[in-house]
Amino acid sequence: MTERKKILLRLDPAVHDALARWAGDELRSTNAQIEFLLRGALSSAGRLPTAVGRIPRRGRPPKPASEPPTAAENDLATPDFDANPDFDAAPDFDAAPAADDDD
Repeated sequence: MTERKKILLRLDPAVHDALARWAGDELRSTNAQIEFLLRGALSSAGRLPTAVGRIPRRGRPPKPASEPPTAAENDLATPDFDANPDFDAAPDFDAAPAADDDD
């Protein structure tokens, strides 16, 4: 990957604040939002070079593609309600409360 250009950009504070809020709404940094907007403007004006690279992805790298989980791994993720005799899958909310035997 080629080195990215660094520039100094002077903005009105209100414009910077609006850009920062917009970037936050779209989960981007302010710098990434500015580049995104500039690329969109260049593209819509027909001035985006064809040799331009994609915007580098930021953040956590994607998980490597792996095989689907095995049946045993799926069993760990899904509770087995049939194995627990104390579990009442369909509680009866209309039933009268049980009487206390402590009296």
